[in-house]
Amino acid sequence: MAERGANPSEQTGPMSSQTQTAPEPTASRRIVLLGGAFRPDGAGGWRAGPLLRYVLALTGRPAPRVCVINTATGDDPAYYMRAYAALNGAGARTSHLALFPMPSSLDPAGLLLDQDLILVGGGSVANLASVWATHGVGPILRQAWESGVILSGSSAGALCWFEGGTTDSFGFELQPFNAGLGLLPGSYCPHYDTEERRRPTYHRLVAEGTLPGGWALDDGAALRFEGTEMVEAVCDRDGVYAYRVTAEDGRAVETRLEARRLPDAD
Repeated sequence: MAERGANPSEQTGPMSSQTQTAPEPTASRRIVLLGGAFRPDGAGGWRAGPLLRYVLALTGRPAPRVCVINTATGDDPAYYMRAYAALNGAGARTSHLALFPMPSSLDPAGLLLDQDLILVGGGSVANLASVWATHGVGPILRQAWESGVILSGSSAGALCWFEGGTTDSFGFELQPFNAGLGLLPGSYCPHYDTEERRRPTYHRLVAEGTLPGGWALDDGAALRFEGTEMVEAVCDRDGVYAYRVTAEDGRAVETRLEARRLPDAD
């Protein structure tokens, strides 16, 4: 389910919360769920796709500060390397927070609160949640969100903001996950159109009450939330959508949302 891919050998240096310039506390709280952030760019590299460029533009900065977190694949160095290349190529000032084998920053709170955008990669959302809890990352991300830092990510990096959702963290068969950060109410299902078991499993779990109702994305679509209200669906290709899934009388009811087509970044 994960986007796979990297970390430069240079790690992010310590950043003091006394010297940073955090976003204004009155800024809006924004979360953007991505059905994919990067596109292949030859020889195993990545470039920023239209969905990621959409989020970068939301920062309102010509050179946004972006911190990448990829706990969900155990801080795979290859992911960070490719993410740095893609984000720097899109004009971002990129940093990262790794937690394996130990935090890469002496001041994780200072690092995260000094960003315009925090981008979380895919992988195992269950492992991500466990490691974040150990290191106290969740409360920092909540503080960043409340301070106006945009939170975003794809797959596990989108699911983590909700109460729960569907995951293959526990093995081949999809299972419910109910240990998300809960910044957004309800549940989330990624890869709605590309993994054949996602839709029926999500419908079943919502219908039986194992998961609360929520949202789903086809790969290539994105949802933007202001506070906890969904305000826009966008897509990077024709024929992909976002969905609202709720339970009514013991069955799942799916509502397809039309998504605004973004211009191609290629």
